[in-house]
Amino acid sequence: MVMNPMKQINHYIDSLFSNHDELLEAVLFSIRENGMRSMSVSPSSGKLLSMLIKISGAKNVLEIGALGGYSGICLARGFGSDGTLTSLELEEKYAELAYSNLLKAGFAKQVSYLTGPALQSLETLVSKNQKFDFFFIDADKENYGNYLNHCITLAEPSALIVIDNVLAGGSVADDAVAPKRYTEFMKEFNEMVANNPQLESVLIPIGDGMTVSRVKK
Repeated sequence: MVMNPMKQINHYIDSLFSNHDELLEAVLFSIRENGMRSMSVSPSSGKLLSMLIKISGAKNVLEIGALGGYSGICLARGFGSDGTLTSLELEEKYAELAYSNLLKAGFAKQVSYLTGPALQSLETLVSKNQKFDFFFIDADKENYGNYLNHCITLAEPSALIVIDNVLAGGSVADDAVAPKRYTEFMKEFNEMVANNPQLESVLIPIGDGMTVSRVKK
């Protein structure tokens, strides 16, 4: 069976640039052990998140979609000992698992979780006039547009917004790839991001595709 070219490229990238990480491997095991879907970012995507935070100097990070804490650890590794992570998660049990994994990684005092529908949590953050300098969106795809608009409202000048799964397994660009249920939606979303006058953006074909946007404020 021939491997999907996108998966083949990512396998090459991960094998070359991502070292074995026992902590992150344990997070993936805990996700499987708790009967949760394996939807964490790829190793190289996680490394990119850490690097982007280090390069940008971001210290106040908002994550939409915690799952088991894999991406949360990657984000926290970027800001080290003097940053904070606010993570929005629909499921209480997912947030609890994510927190336990962030605790093992040494970031328990720097992370807080808001559970329930993310749009409600975002409205609360907006009402409190909170601001963030880095955002990571990896949740229900149908709300990506709403999440993005809220992130722009909550953004400090020149904040970065990173969005995962924007290639939908490659189906947004290749009709020969079996479409996902959100493929057409993601095509429209990608066009919206590319043409948003408030953003300067680029799509990086790593993992399942990541869009990196800078807020022009």
